[in-house]
Amino acid sequence: MIPTAPYEEPIFNVPRVVVAVLAALVLVHVGRGFLSADDDLWLVLAAAFIPGRYGPAGLELPGGEGALFTSPFTHMLMHGDWVHLGFNAAWLLAFGGAIAERTGPLRFLAFFTLCGLGGAFAFYLANTGLMQPMIGASGAISGLMGAVMRFLFPAMDSGGFRRLRDAPRTVRLMTLGEALTDRRILVASAILILLNVMTIVGFGVAQNGAGIAWEAHIGGYLVGIFTYGLFDNASRSEDDPQPKFN
Repeated sequence: MIPTAPYEEPIFNVPRVVVAVLAALVLVHVGRGFLSADDDLWLVLAAAFIPGRYGPAGLELPGGEGALFTSPFTHMLMHGDWVHLGFNAAWLLAFGGAIAERTGPLRFLAFFTLCGLGGAFAFYLANTGLMQPMIGASGAISGLMGAVMRFLFPAMDSGGFRRLRDAPRTVRLMTLGEALTDRRILVASAILILLNVMTIVGFGVAQNGAGIAWEAHIGGYLVGIFTYGLFDNASRSEDDPQPKFN
């Protein structure tokens, strides 16, 4: 009898689209290092989402009229420093893989962008007229977290975290009605919202060097929970073949 080699799980198993998003964020941050301090500041302000940009003085800000339309998207590419980028990269890797496996690359990018826009909109609603910039992909990444909630607990009920990691497409997706009434999701969401609101006391409002944009986190998270079902491309049947784990 020929002995078989022990099964070795890959250390990295990240979909290419997640790696591509992470690479884009890193490249933008590295590229900014080659700019002068003044040019970098102009670029950040032109790309940042600034609620006051949509007021009377908005056209005087860097980026001008064009930034009214581009900044809801470009703010996701900018980060305050390597620590800020590192945190977002870690959460992107933690939640992005399972989503990308279920949606495919194009749907993933569309969903990621929508959650980022939702985060920017929530920040605007809470800070209309504010001239302080908001940058970072945290709103979009919070949306990934919200999306994972829709199939995290079904995975735990039928195979645990290993199934979520190794075979995310086989996990049943909760309907929106189920998600909004599932006690575990409600508790997790309440804790997340509470932790973000608590940052008001310690960190202020903007997610750059001045603090944390908790409004964008909550907005992105809620968009993720409410809209993910429109993007999910995996089988939703509870009769999907169950993966076998050794």
